[in-house]
This record gives sequence, C-alpha cells and structure tokens, in this order.
Amino acid sequence: MDFTENQIQRYARHILLPEVGGVGQEKLLNARALVVGAGGLGSPLILYLAAAGVGTIGVIDHDRVDLSNLQRQVLHTTARIGMAKVDSAQAAVSAINPDVKIVAYNQRLTAQNIEAVMADYDIVADGSDNFATRFLISDACFFSKKTLVSAAVLRFDGQLATYKPHTGGPCYRCLHPEEPTEGQIPTCAEAGILGAVAGVMGTLQATEVLKEILGIGEGMAGRLMIYDALGATTRVVKVNRDAACALCGDDPKIKDLSGHHK
Repeated sequence: MDFTENQIQRYARHILLPEVGGVGQEKLLNARALVVGAGGLGSPLILYLAAAGVGTIGVIDHDRVDLSNLQRQVLHTTARIGMAKVDSAQAAVSAINPDVKIVAYNQRLTAQNIEAVMADYDIVADGSDNFATRFLISDACFFSKKTLVSAAVLRFDGQLATYKPHTGGPCYRCLHPEEPTEGQIPTCAEAGILGAVAGVMGTLQATEVLKEILGIGEGMAGRLMIYDALGATTRVVKVNRDAACALCGDDPKIKDLSGHHK
C-alpha cells in the first residue's frame, strides 16, 4: 500500500524495525483484532493496538465507566464517568489514531452472540474479568480456529498466555480443565488490584497480539508467563497439550458451545 506522509511519520519507529518495516505496518493496518473487555487489561491493550495502527479493533463490553475504574482503567477519564465503556474506548482511540476503526459492541458476550461477534476478526484478546467468560472465549476460539491471547490479573500478580490449539498447541482448558466454583477465587472487586499491574499485563498482551499479527519472534503458545509485582519477578513455564482435555484432547467431550447457557 502507499502510505500517506502522515502515516510515514506516525509509524516511522515501526518502519525502522527490520522485523516490521513497511510490509509489517501494512499487515497491522489491514488486521482485525477483537478485544473482550475495556477495563484494566483492555485499557492499555486497546490504546497500544490503536497506537500501533491495527486497522480494525472490535471492543465488546457491557459496562459503564465508574469512578472506581479510574485507578487502573487508563482508557477512560473522569469526564466520561457514566458513559458506556465501548463509547469511551471509541473516543480515546479517535483521539490517538484516526487510521483505526473501533467497532463497539455495547453488550455482554454470550454463547448466543459470540460466534457472530468473533466472525469478522483474525485474532482475539481476552481481557475479561471472570472465568465464565474466559471459558466461553476459549471454547469459541477453538471451534473457529482463531488465535487467542489471554491475560489475567489479581492483587499484585498477572498471567499471560497465547492459545493456538488449531496449530497443535494446548488450549485454555489444558491449563484450567474446569471453571472454578463460585467464590473459590476472588475477583479484583473483592481482593483488590494494584493498578499498574493491569498496565503491565495489558501492555504485554498487546505486544503478543502485535507479534502474532506480524508473525515475528517467539510467541506465548505453549507457554505461560507469571508476573509477581511484589517480588519483581517474571517466569515462564511450559504448558503442554493435555491428551485428556475435554475440548482439544484425543476424545473430546465438548463438541460445541451448548454448555454455555448464559
């Protein structure tokens, strides 16, 4: 494609990178990424994908901006309290990069709408805040053969992984076979979260999404990153495909999304 003079200036630091260059920047501008959640993880994720020039970013979230969000959800502002988060995301992105189109879904992600929502996207980034949604996204990505970049945060800790079972790697259920019972693991609203930790993990998540779109570096498929902010440590552990996995195993029990009723 022919870049405009403004685009050459905007993406100059990308174009200088041999691993990206003009060809890579064109890939980014043509890419379509779906972000689930415009909260603590989604905020830096959406901002950096937009700044990088990912051409179409779908954002699905049914919440409105609340004062308690602003300690970590840097996508939003005090002036936009009460606004739908997807509309706030749209306002933030338009202020950063006019090259980027935000497709806003002001709705809850469910088993009934997820396939239609995901259909138009190349890659999915999960920034949701509950296990039911994470399992739903993972299962839907498996059936649609879409790459999933997933992150999670709580208190001072974060985790990050990429799931590509369509290429032979493990799926989310290989690591978490069953959804935890209600109340077993506290939410950020119950246990708290250091705001900057969400920034760390959301930015790492954005980096992995960009790497997947560009096809560069070593991805996080088959690996799990564990970040401990208090100890200032990051470790990466190997995650293998589970032959007994109910979703992607040799004798799968889950054949479709019918088990997700909400």
